Amino acid sequence: MPITRAKKEELLSQYKEKIANASAIVFTHYRGSSVKQQRSLRAKLKDVGAEYLIVKNSLLGIALKEVRGIDADALTSGPNGVVFVGEDIAKGVTALKDWIKAEKIIEITGAVLESSILNAESADKLSDLPTKEQVRAQLLGMLVSPASSLARIINAPAGGLARVINAHVEKQKEAA
Repeated sequence: MPITRAKKEELLSQYKEKIANASAIVFTHYRGSSVKQQRSLRAKLKDVGAEYLIVKNSLLGIALKEVRGIDADALTSGPNGVVFVGEDIAKGVTALKDWIKAEKIIEITGAVLESSILNAESADKLSDLPTKEQVRAQLLGMLVSPASSLARIINAPAGGLARVINAHVEKQKEAA
């Protein structure tokens, strides 16, 4: 059943908005999955700020070209379900991979990261990226490290002097 021009324009607009707001776009083949399974995937992804849509390939290809300037013909073939990942790429892709591991239905076929097209293997490795919280913790550790080193260096002479005075006092006590 063909869709109307108005519906196509609405879908194109929707895809453009989702592409513009996504930090990564992961392509999957959904063949063999039921509507119930797709709902459970959508619920799992929603918890981590990602969204799963079954897409019209031709319209998604046009939207990718217009928004990101890339030609993703290799990814926009076959029955595609697309995950639009929010801020935290690692969390979104990890949630997708966990669901795929449990259900054993959908397979990752590729991804778009910024304006780069990734193959299935590279897209799968996006889950190895540190999460936003991990990056913040690492950054905080790097910022705090010089300050704590400086504090140790400043306190070292005073601590050494205190130990020398204490040793001298102990020696005087023993002599007396």
